Amino acid sequence: MLSIGAVAQAAGVTPRVVRYYEQHGLIASDRTAGGQRRYPESAIERVQFIQQLIRAGLTTAVIHNLLGCVNTRVATPETIAQLTSQREVIAARADELNRMKEQLDGLIGSAQETLAPADTRA
Repeated sequence: MLSIGAVAQAAGVTPRVVRYYEQHGLIASDRTAGGQRRYPESAIERVQFIQQLIRAGLTTAVIHNLLGCVNTRVATPETIAQLTSQREVIAARADELNRMKEQLDGLIGSAQETLAPADTRA
């Protein structure tokens, strides 16, 4: 069993993040006689997985539902609908980012054309 600090350090987050995930039912801990949190080693991977989902734009409520399916290996129609909806949001964001990248590529190209020959040596 690991301390909150050990889980946080191994997962690349702060102890505050680990406590937040626990408060929202995303991870669980046992308590020592002194009240200190103790987590299984698997909590490290769980925290990293949650971080990936949050970076993808999922809310803690959606993640909570998803983790229920991960734990039981049984999906509900509601969870599938939520995940499908989230996937559409992510796809739309990816499209928008690609459009922005193309615009920046155009700006970079235009800016490079305005450089004097001596300025292009990099």
